Amino acid sequence: MATPSPNQIAITLFCLLSTIIFKSSSLVMCNSMILHCDENDESLLIKFKHGVTDPSGVLSSWSSDEKDCCKWKGVHCDNITRRVTELHLPCDTIQSGNDEMFEKDNHEKWHCLSGELDMSSLFDLEFLSYLDLSSNDFKTIKNTCNNNYSSNNIHHLDLAQNYDLFNDYGILNQISHLSSLQYLDLSGIDLYMETTDWLQPVTFLSSLSELHLDDCNLKNINPSLQHANFTNSPKILSLAINEFSSILPAWLFNLSHISYIDLSENFLHGKLPQTLPKFHQSIESLFLLRNDLDGTIPDWLGQLDQLCELDLSYNSFTGPISTALGNLTSLIDLRLNSNFLTGIVSGNFFQFLYKLKNLGLGSKSLIFDFNTEWIPPFQIRFLALEYLGPEFPSWIYTQSSLEILYIANSKATSFEPLGKFWKFTTQAQLEVLVLVNNSINADMSDVFLDSKVVSMPMNNLSGSVPRVSPRVIHLDLSYNNLSDISSFLCQKMKEKGNLETLFMYDNALSGKIPNCWMNWRSLLQVNLGYNKLIGEIPHSIGLLSRLIFLSLEENKLSEKVSLSLRNCKNLQYLSLSGNAFSGAVSSSWLGQKIKVLLLGSNQFSGNIPITICQFYFLMTMDLSNNRLSGPIPNCLHNMESMISPYDSMDEFRVISYTKFTRNMYTPLYLKLIIKNMVLYYSHSIYDIDLSRNNLSGTIPTELFMFTRLQSLNLSHNMFLGVIPRDIGNLTQLESLDLSCNLFSGQIPQSISGLSFLEVLNLSYNNFEGKIPSGTQLEGFTNLSYVGNPKLCGPPLAKICPQDEKPTQGEQRREEDDDDNSNSEVCSWFFMGLGIGFATSFWGVLGAILFNRRFRHAYFRFLNQFHDIMIQK
Repeated sequence: MATPSPNQIAITLFCLLSTIIFKSSSLVMCNSMILHCDENDESLLIKFKHGVTDPSGVLSSWSSDEKDCCKWKGVHCDNITRRVTELHLPCDTIQSGNDEMFEKDNHEKWHCLSGELDMSSLFDLEFLSYLDLSSNDFKTIKNTCNNNYSSNNIHHLDLAQNYDLFNDYGILNQISHLSSLQYLDLSGIDLYMETTDWLQPVTFLSSLSELHLDDCNLKNINPSLQHANFTNSPKILSLAINEFSSILPAWLFNLSHISYIDLSENFLHGKLPQTLPKFHQSIESLFLLRNDLDGTIPDWLGQLDQLCELDLSYNSFTGPISTALGNLTSLIDLRLNSNFLTGIVSGNFFQFLYKLKNLGLGSKSLIFDFNTEWIPPFQIRFLALEYLGPEFPSWIYTQSSLEILYIANSKATSFEPLGKFWKFTTQAQLEVLVLVNNSINADMSDVFLDSKVVSMPMNNLSGSVPRVSPRVIHLDLSYNNLSDISSFLCQKMKEKGNLETLFMYDNALSGKIPNCWMNWRSLLQVNLGYNKLIGEIPHSIGLLSRLIFLSLEENKLSEKVSLSLRNCKNLQYLSLSGNAFSGAVSSSWLGQKIKVLLLGSNQFSGNIPITICQFYFLMTMDLSNNRLSGPIPNCLHNMESMISPYDSMDEFRVISYTKFTRNMYTPLYLKLIIKNMVLYYSHSIYDIDLSRNNLSGTIPTELFMFTRLQSLNLSHNMFLGVIPRDIGNLTQLESLDLSCNLFSGQIPQSISGLSFLEVLNLSYNNFEGKIPSGTQLEGFTNLSYVGNPKLCGPPLAKICPQDEKPTQGEQRREEDDDDNSNSEVCSWFFMGLGIGFATSFWGVLGAILFNRRFRHAYFRFLNQFHDIMIQK
């Protein structure tokens, strides 16, 4: 707490005494005297406000309308001194039920503070101890060489989830002087400036107790370092979702007072140490899931008396489960599933684990041997089981507190009787039900699902799509054998549905798509791809005003695309590839927010409309394998996302804006044919594919402004003209296919400067001249250039005229010509030599004969020279 000055103490005591004596009148006077915040603090806060972008008015209360800055939003002051001590300004990116979110291009941070973060104006707050700016959208931290801030009292700093935050000198280096800092969270920030040695600046934080650097793109964890030079051992260390790819670091197991370690979702390998670590008396939570650790699970884990949470799932551990783990009476969370463990697990293992709330078990060679009458000593909330069999563990039906049930890789007999299992999932009111790759072989026509999240891919489910309750938010039944969706879509529900995700990818759905989408207005993403649906897109799908992702690819749909799609004003991802849609491609189907447009392998005809240039945010456009004709529009420069200088690896994802899924999102995968391969992308890819049409004309110069373009395919058309040097502007290009066109002229040398180019196909055109040389082009074979008879030079066998070696006859003639040339040179040389000698001789002799003074001087010189020689 800030130390009050003598004057402030005196005023406070005066006010207290006056209030007792004079009551309300003195209270009013005292309010005017001490309840106003410090003027210097106020000016620093105003300086911070003016330096940031505030699109939604988060800081609107920071104005002269409210004179006391201690009452401004997010500002906390000391009750006595009225100095600012805390700033709470995190951005809430989850706004459930707020449709305005989808009016802002589905950018979940559109309303957050952004721009340049001037830390100096905040660190100059003399008594500031707590600063939370997490989940905002700041881009840079203002560089400063002055580390002598007024405040060195900051003990809590949270900048997490400012995904694009960057600083030239390194963010960790900018804050390593904060000696009082106890809590630091930079999760989600790409700390690539610190990837070589992020640990050293962290150890400078002498008071650090809690460190969170999750998802920071860290690569070096210093595995050979025996001791990290922490002044005080941190109690909490979270380094999950990074790029560590070494063995476990030795220094980690030499931290003596740490209680929480999270290294999950890295690429760590090797074995756990066989000796008892120094943290054996303090460790409470150990998370090593989703790595590649192997070997046996060491017995010393059973000696960690304080251990409450242990997660070793999704690794490669072998051998039996140590029975010593069953003695950890404090254990709340135990997850060992998805390893290669062996042996037998029975109820005896759990007899002392009565506090257990989360359990994960199951390996291919691990045998479950539970007595049918066994009742566990615990009531768990989370249960993950794999490789069940041959019978379903009946003790699961005793778990009345179960919220999340995950069962994978089990046989159909493990769920029998199925009626009892489905009834349990409903009566238990599970929050999450996940069944993956279980070969259940069940008819789902009469099943009713009531969990908020239902994910049941790859179970060989058949019949009609099951009915769901209004509670269901996420429904994924992909990779099954379901045949009818009509009864599901057209079911009558007494309450408003809340379904946001509907995935029926790769089933056997047939018939027309029902015109019943008015019942599902909450949908954000729909995937009915790879089925047998026929007919047209129903008009009622246009009622899905919140829809962001729609995939109907690889069906048998036909007719013209419904204009009702334009009412899906938030649609960003549309895939209609692999159908039989016809008519003209029209921008009137879609809103301007479209990012991915996949219309390949249909029967579209006519020209590419000029209005397609209105899609400012377009990243991926596939119009391949249609019947399109005419030129490429000349307005492509309007597609700003292709030109933006800022690189992006944004994931294709849709966030479920609900309390339950606050930290969860659904990744989206796009199937594209790039680099002559079928590839699946879960992040932004800048691709234009116009191949296999009847397009003609020259390539508009605007196309070569697309500096972010990664793949360009114009093959199998009738394009003509030359390739301009400007193709060198496409610096991010990885794949270029211009084959089977009418291009002519020389291949520009600038193409050799495309350093990321992996695939090049210029075959079957009318190119001529020498193929450009360059390191990037050396890896391409003659197949990249065949079918261009006027091309020459490597890797083609045809040698360019300027590179041809002369024949023997030509070489002899050249040698004779050289000899004749040399003879002429010698003749002229000696002739010149004679003329020069004669000229010089008569020049000197003439001067002696005809110049009296020169003659006398010359003979005196000879006489003197003669005398000198005789004397010697």
